[in-house]
Amino acid sequence: MESRKVLSSLCYFSIFFAGFIFPLAVYLATGDEGTKRHAKKSLLSHLIPLIPTPLIIFAVFYDFTSQQGTVSIPVLTIISLIVLTVLWLIVIIWNIVKGVKVITAE
Repeated sequence: MESRKVLSSLCYFSIFFAGFIFPLAVYLATGDEGTKRHAKKSLLSHLIPLIPTPLIIFAVFYDFTSQQGTVSIPVLTIISLIVLTVLWLIVIIWNIVKGVKVITAE
């Protein structure tokens, strides 16, 4: 098995053990364009779940500051957490599929 394939697939699988640090290190350290391309794709996919972070912060802040003594369900917070969970699941599944495709490609 070629080391560039293993390194490329590890960039995708690093979502389980190293987050965005491993693909970033591979992107900066490698000279192979194919590996660099996979490192860039996996780095971007690892950063996608950070996009809704401002929405979650706003939702939590809005839900808990607008209640003022009343007991109500924090709807925006729940919706934003559901969106984040679905997004994480999509990113994890995509990274697994891409990692397997890279390692099994001939």
